[in-house]
Amino acid sequence: MFDDFHFASILVSTIRNAPVLIFAAMAGLFAERSGVVDLALEGKMLASAFASAAVAYTTQNPWLGILAGLGVSVAIALLQGFVSITQKGNQLVAGIAINIAMSGLTFVLAQFFFSQGGRTPDLAQARLFDIALPGTAALENMPLIGWLYGQLIGGHSVLVYLAFALIPLVHWVIYHSRFGLRLRAVGENPHAADAAGINVERTRFMAMLCAGVLCSFSGAYLSIIQSGFFLRDMSAGNGYLALTALVFGNWRPLQTALGCLMFGFFTALQVQIEGVEFPGIGKVPGSLIQMIPYVVTVIVLAGLMAKSVAPKAIGVPFVKSR
Repeated sequence: MFDDFHFASILVSTIRNAPVLIFAAMAGLFAERSGVVDLALEGKMLASAFASAAVAYTTQNPWLGILAGLGVSVAIALLQGFVSITQKGNQLVAGIAINIAMSGLTFVLAQFFFSQGGRTPDLAQARLFDIALPGTAALENMPLIGWLYGQLIGGHSVLVYLAFALIPLVHWVIYHSRFGLRLRAVGENPHAADAAGINVERTRFMAMLCAGVLCSFSGAYLSIIQSGFFLRDMSAGNGYLALTALVFGNWRPLQTALGCLMFGFFTALQVQIEGVEFPGIGKVPGSLIQMIPYVVTVIVLAGLMAKSVAPKAIGVPFVKSR
């Protein structure tokens, strides 16, 4: 019944598409809740995607690739923190500069090391493969239940499960931990937080560290799981979609995750309807279909930007009162 309408494929693809956005959006949530605009999500994703693919191919070990991507992403996040927090630089300019630099640098390094037109070789056995849950074979012939357990819930890589486990964890950290309380205080009123004895710069750097770690998983997912190689600008605007999900979710973890699932759904829908004959219309050009996630982004921003309430100190460098 599901396959007749491709509904099953759309739902499974939604689950597989969402982790790229969930990791990036949760990374951005930590940074922006602390008061730092994180436009550099795109650049960190690209850098970690390249580092993950390059090291995984060289060592034939995907876990070493993920670790390399984590190191690169954290280094960029700390550099971003140095410019934005320590040097009080313009956060928007710093983020855009990182994105532009990583777009060019990853292409040049890929061409230098692998000479394949700016991409890495196929990872083949160096990819992270899907996990079959226990009992999948016994249930696969059962209507609906077999599909739910074996394909919708099971049959995904470990990073998919990590992404969805991250949602309640981030919610708990933000709203029920000491660090989360300090993070929100620094993002709302850093001078009051400073007067209460909270080290504003240290808290923001810790937030950037969290952002670097989480964003690295997004890049690693792109190259090691989703594609099986690195390709120039393969993030394809996902960093900006993650920021849109933050606006959609009003900088709250659970609502932001729903935004990520929404964008994942429309991306899956775009793939499913490409080449389909519509009554009275015929086939819709592929370029128009590929616009669907971005048109949805514009609609979401236009409809929700005025209603969303960002952290009050976001984008404002903190200068300690004397």
